Amino acid sequence: DGKDGIALTYTIRPDAVWGDGTPVTTKDVVFTWEVGRHPKTGVASSELYERITSIDADDDKTFTMHVNKRTCDYQGINDFDVLPAHIEAPNFADPAEYKNRSAYETDTTNPALWFGAYRVTEVSSGSHVVLEPNPTWWGERPYFRRIVVKAVGNTAALTANLLSGDVDMIAGELGLTLDQALAFEKRHGDKYEMLYKSGLIYEHIDLNLDNPALADRRVRRALVHAIDRDAISQQLFEGKQPPAHGQTNPLDRVYFDGIPKYAHDPKQAAALLDEAGWKAGAGGIRRNDKGEPLRLEIMTTAGNKTRELVQQVLQSQWRQVGIDVRIRNEPARVFFGETVAKRKFTAMAMFAWISSPENIPRSTLHSDEIPTEDNGWSGQNNTGFRNAEMDKVIDDMEVVCEKDANQALWNRMQTLYAEELPAIPLYFRASAFILPKWLKGVTPTGHQYSTTLWVENWTAE
Repeated sequence: DGKDGIALTYTIRPDAVWGDGTPVTTKDVVFTWEVGRHPKTGVASSELYERITSIDADDDKTFTMHVNKRTCDYQGINDFDVLPAHIEAPNFADPAEYKNRSAYETDTTNPALWFGAYRVTEVSSGSHVVLEPNPTWWGERPYFRRIVVKAVGNTAALTANLLSGDVDMIAGELGLTLDQALAFEKRHGDKYEMLYKSGLIYEHIDLNLDNPALADRRVRRALVHAIDRDAISQQLFEGKQPPAHGQTNPLDRVYFDGIPKYAHDPKQAAALLDEAGWKAGAGGIRRNDKGEPLRLEIMTTAGNKTRELVQQVLQSQWRQVGIDVRIRNEPARVFFGETVAKRKFTAMAMFAWISSPENIPRSTLHSDEIPTEDNGWSGQNNTGFRNAEMDKVIDDMEVVCEKDANQALWNRMQTLYAEELPAIPLYFRASAFILPKWLKGVTPTGHQYSTTLWVENWTAE
């Protein structure tokens, strides 16, 4: 029709059915798009749904998706998680209440919600989820008759559960931290299969740029100069988790090594703070011309011993340059569900992003993706970073597909990130998988698509 964009035609497998036997059809696809693009549902990946201008259903199994612009990753619709319209449509009558009324929240064990190799058959909030083979699954029948996914509040309890036999394995994506896994291997490694996988998990500290002190780039740079990331890597992780200087992993094809890097330099940190108007005061804490102390709060997930230890190291290093940092942590459910998602942290929030290769950081760096009450807290630009050049670079990265030109944009994005520092890069994590020796078929990926997505390939011997 002459409009800039692209049309993609997909065919749903003829044997694809929901767990109650209802066929998966184009009605489900269109309904999913309507839910995802509605501003009141607060879907985290709303940008994907907004990019789709329309979906034409040719028949029950074939549809054409119209995307509003030609992008280099135009086929990247992995976040388009199809919903069962015959179950969810009534719950969408009031879009603002959809998240609360969805059957995925209120009737999780309903077979009609699932079409994968396994389906959820039991949920105990805060305790466990039981998965059993889905009898309507059209692929090869999975090996295990029952899988229990347990929720364990902290890593110490997780280790105890493993040793007692209450759990069989610890997945690397959300299991023990590297230092804990290394210590575990020294004591019990002969009893388990230990797999270490370097990956794209980026441990960092989001900075709330609405904080008056952190709005000054000189203060942000001083925070980074004041910390010794090399020492943290060596002393806590035996050098297996290298310091990060940006949000793009050196393992990624698009990584650019020419970005500004901030070496551990307390004198430079002090000079930057002086320049920003934060002068050394009584008790060694810096104050501005109003006499207000340079006091910041750092938050992370309570019970994660490694993060809590890193917090203490950072607190001490920042104290040496006159920054008073207070620690306040929350359970992961509250920290991620409320504090980070709704930008309630006053200064610093430490956590990790799990990325995919060549992942354009629109959701975390574009100003359109700042979560607000008006947009239903969608988007993941939790720092509140607003930069017109970054917005343009990200927009161009999606549509400039020629290799050299695209790489130039990646270079500029990484440089801007390092110059502006909306977040403090800490390190890239290595994941540790602790498996029973009888479990086979578990293949760590190192990126956002976790090993459990291939659970139907797991076997025992």
